[in-house]
Amino acid sequence: MSEPTAAEPQRIVSMLASGTELVCALGLGERLVGRSHECDFPEWVRQLPQVSEPTFAIDGSSAEIDRAVRAKLGAGEPLYRVDEAKLLELAPDVLITQTHCEVCAVSPADLVHRLPATLSRKPLVALSGSTLSAVREGFVAVAEVLGRREAGLALVRRLEQQLEEVRALVSGLARPRVACIEWTDPPFAMGNWGPELVAIAGGDNLLGEAGLHSTTISFDAVVTSDPDVLVVAPCGFGLPRAEQEMAALLSRPEVRELRAVRSGRVYVCDGNLYFNRSSPSLFESPRILAEVLHPEAVAPSYEGKAWKRYLSR
Repeated sequence: MSEPTAAEPQRIVSMLASGTELVCALGLGERLVGRSHECDFPEWVRQLPQVSEPTFAIDGSSAEIDRAVRAKLGAGEPLYRVDEAKLLELAPDVLITQTHCEVCAVSPADLVHRLPATLSRKPLVALSGSTLSAVREGFVAVAEVLGRREAGLALVRRLEQQLEEVRALVSGLARPRVACIEWTDPPFAMGNWGPELVAIAGGDNLLGEAGLHSTTISFDAVVTSDPDVLVVAPCGFGLPRAEQEMAALLSRPEVRELRAVRSGRVYVCDGNLYFNRSSPSLFESPRILAEVLHPEAVAPSYEGKAWKRYLSR
């Protein structure tokens, strides 16, 4: 790795998990000096100083977390607390944040009135894409700020190739009807890039719209969709935590009557790493879904790591 030039940021603090992952994918991980509470990949970044924390309990059930978040938003209170003293101590040259979702991670609004004066003039770069193409454009924009535009372009080319490889694997196969749920109580239909992931993986998406935020829907809407395959990838939950929510979801009588449940085609996924964040790992998700939707054609290389078939007890 070449030494940074005087014009390149040498100290980076990332306030969101996808930003941290992107910095590492660009080969600049050694310049990270701080991270958010959500940054967990690559594993070694957990050793970095943490500069944020949620202001609500995150260890409850899906319903409890949803109520806490709605109460905070309704009261106009912040969802995240930023450690100003730690930020000042770390003295970053650039801060990476996001403008996509105020619930998911620290946003510029969380920082604008809280940054020490010595940091408020530093570059603040935000990821904001809600489609796969916009996410790739965001990668290049961040890479340019970090003095690594060519590395950003090379990363995007690799990710586009990954997508083409999945399209080739499922080309010509029958397309199952798929419902992707991003939260279980209340249910959220996976929007943003979710419908694109399903399409690339060889399925027909039933809930959520590409490029629009994930939205709360009724259980009746899930029942009406009656998918061939039900994919549950709760926002911010890794695979073990996501599994904990499944019993409550499938205990509902109306959900048990879904075609996908009756045929044993319910799958729980690591939403945190592979489905919810606009990071390079997102581009592995079409392969994960292809394994779920087309087991006859796509080898299960992510099974047990990123997804599991869930059977009601």
